[in-house]
Amino acid sequence: MTSPMALIVDTNVFIDAENGRLDLDAVLATQEGLRSKVVYMAAITVSELLAGVKLAKTADEQILRHAFVEKILSHVPVLDFDTEVARSYAELYAFALSRIRQSQQIQGQGKRSRLNAHDLQIAATALVYGFPVLTSNTLDFDGIPGVRVVNPFENNHIHESQPHPFK
Repeated sequence: MTSPMALIVDTNVFIDAENGRLDLDAVLATQEGLRSKVVYMAAITVSELLAGVKLAKTADEQILRHAFVEKILSHVPVLDFDTEVARSYAELYAFALSRIRQSQQIQGQGKRSRLNAHDLQIAATALVYGFPVLTSNTLDFDGIPGVRVVNPFENNHIHESQPHPFK
């Protein structure tokens, strides 16, 4: 299922684009290593974007956000959370929980975990399809084995995540 010519776009990249912090089209068209990439999103990203519409503070904001999200949904293919992705997610979730438990035993119970089930679903999708994740929150994927990340704000070299305890 791998294709070197594709990326999975993390939810925060769409949010950065909506808020004018990032021109996604320009990033994909001009940055070395990203040109000619096909973009996809994980199924959980659809849910996160739609929840963002519902959580808008004003009616005007909700209308604008709704239009923005619908445009994304009509142009960016969604990779399903199927059985294969669910198996990968289960592995990552179990790995993350075991790392958190180890860290808490060493550092004490007071530390809060950075475990994010949505990010793990995106990571599982990326692993199954063999695509890197385009994200401006690279720390969200740090320590998840095998996940490759690309930061749209950096000179885009794909970085392999290095396993370490979740914080």
